[in-house]
Amino acid sequence: MPQAHPDLAAALIRLGRIKYDEVDLDVVLSTIAQVTRDTIPGAGEVSVTLVRGAEAHTAAYTGELALRLDEWQYEQGRGPCLDAATTGAATLVPDMSAESRRPEWACRARQAGAASSLSIGLPLQEAMVGALNIYAAAPRALDEQVEFAQTLAGYAAIALANVHLYESTAILARQMQEALQSRAVIEQAKGIIMGQRRCSAEEAFAILARVSQDSNRKLRDVAESLVARAVNGRD
Repeated sequence: MPQAHPDLAAALIRLGRIKYDEVDLDVVLSTIAQVTRDTIPGAGEVSVTLVRGAEAHTAAYTGELALRLDEWQYEQGRGPCLDAATTGAATLVPDMSAESRRPEWACRARQAGAASSLSIGLPLQEAMVGALNIYAAAPRALDEQVEFAQTLAGYAAIALANVHLYESTAILARQMQEALQSRAVIEQAKGIIMGQRRCSAEEAFAILARVSQDSNRKLRDVAESLVARAVNGRD
């Protein structure tokens, strides 16, 4: 008889409580792993695999067992978590003792204490893919959890997309603020040069650019230095 699924709403509330202005990607990934372990019936340990190009690593895990099982797959260059990450599909290993597709890894997993596993592909950024990996101590413990795990993984992917969007927006805002500050101080420096040299704005900017190039310093740094000297009453 299939296990009754726990309240999905409770898991979503935990994911929804993430404050993207207070945490980074690592915290979000760790929260996803912990929520998954607490929510999926039969789950022993959980990890999140991220793959960029040919490089794969475990970005979050609830226990050393999950980390070891992931890393053995990375060493071999194949395994359920890599298959799920690259295809985006669910990869179920119902019983490690009967796994014929990856016998060496399954044998090591069984010896380590995992009797079954389920990996769900996570849609992430274009340059990165991932998988949510669930390891169980009993065979066929996850057979009835595939659909539920896929639903949870879908919401987890939304959380990851949100933190990426927030970080990207924050970076853009910071860059814009820095650009505005740079422009302001450069305009101040141009005004000082125009007053001293009785030259045009274009000529003042050319002077700043030449000093920047000759001294191998950023234009903003040259401008800030000139403004600071003017404020302090030095030539």
